[in-house]
Amino acid sequence: MTGQGGGSAFRRLARVRPTGRGGALLVAGAVLVATGIVLDLPDVVGLGAAAVLAVTAACATLGWQRLEAGRGALDVERAIEPDPVVAGRPATTRLTVRARARTGAAYERLARLRLSEQAAHELAGPSGIHARVRARPDRIDVQYSLAPVRRGRWPLGPVLTTRTDVFGLARTTQPLGRATRVSVWPRTTALPARAAALGDVDRAAVGARLASSDDSVLREYVPGDDPRRVHWAGSARQGRLMVRADESAGLRPVTVLLDRELLAPPPDDRPGARPPARDVVDDGEWAVELAASVATSFLEAGHPTRLVATTTTPGRTEHAAGRRSGRAQLLDATVDLTGLRGSEADRALTTTVRSLRADRTGSEVTVAVIGPRSGGPQRHALASLGADGVGWAFLVVPRAAGMRHDVGPTADDLRAAGWRVAPCTPGTPVERAWSTLTESVA
Repeated sequence: MTGQGGGSAFRRLARVRPTGRGGALLVAGAVLVATGIVLDLPDVVGLGAAAVLAVTAACATLGWQRLEAGRGALDVERAIEPDPVVAGRPATTRLTVRARARTGAAYERLARLRLSEQAAHELAGPSGIHARVRARPDRIDVQYSLAPVRRGRWPLGPVLTTRTDVFGLARTTQPLGRATRVSVWPRTTALPARAAALGDVDRAAVGARLASSDDSVLREYVPGDDPRRVHWAGSARQGRLMVRADESAGLRPVTVLLDRELLAPPPDDRPGARPPARDVVDDGEWAVELAASVATSFLEAGHPTRLVATTTTPGRTEHAAGRRSGRAQLLDATVDLTGLRGSEADRALTTTVRSLRADRTGSEVTVAVIGPRSGGPQRHALASLGADGVGWAFLVVPRAAGMRHDVGPTADDLRAAGWRVAPCTPGTPVERAWSTLTESVA
């Protein structure tokens, strides 16, 4: 990534400060000028003025120079692995500041450059960034670990550079390069999506053909099939070239519905605005991790899966099928999610449910991560999803005792419509919440 930092010339000049040596020379020059004027000694005045002029010239030169331009131009490259990163798992970042051209001016800049990386707290974690630096004549290589603590999209960079002039009279700090927006996926937990109760649901589907390791999931090769899908043992038995069929054939599609009322509201950037309470943020992240874990586990089990968050403007969401690309598709959908409140949250739920009913299949499985609803229309709309498919729900019990009175009515309405409901409190281990739901299905 080529840097474009540095700002205007005025901003660059404003960042320049004399070093200790430069400050002492500036004071000494000023004293000599004053002394020379008082004693009428032109040579002393000239000597003092030269000292002041030297410091001023050093400051002006540093402030005028742009690190990303001219014969000594520098470029910044930043690579993150893995990308996107996952909350709670370390990621390695490699930062390189290199000379754009092999010139003496570029090498001179690199030799006097000190670097520091800026990172959002959500990426740096509580211990901050500890880097390993390796300097070479034509570049500086920096490697450090990120410790992302929360799902989202957070800024990394730009690099802050500190450098002095050749004589050590002035120092400046300038940004170099641009900030990188780092996507952080939520943590996920592998769940046994092929539990006995879930297998019964698939076998109940009319005309379903379950994937297995025998010839029932093989079909004859047709031109254009990937040669890597050729099943050699099956081909030998059949006497003709056979390929493995789509591993999700015969498995019901799955929709994981996430109620955005459970999430923390978006940050308020107004001056003096208070950030959301820590428990609200943590509870919302737990709900996202639960929904993402369920979705990715069904996908790994071969089910075409989609993760749908409630919204007032729903659109058609395709089911993910491939394990690798599908996983990225599901988790990417969670990165920018923020919460909804009040009537907007209720409207988003009913609108999203209507959209799902319009494009779902009769055999589709819906797994909802929802909060209790006080309004009858919202409960009725959600319950209606169970009338034309299979519905399971994690009903999140609010922490505040005064908000729990809607849990019972919500669970009763869902169960009456054929849903399997597992109440759970925020922070419950994902495996335990899943076990409670599957046991209720069984």
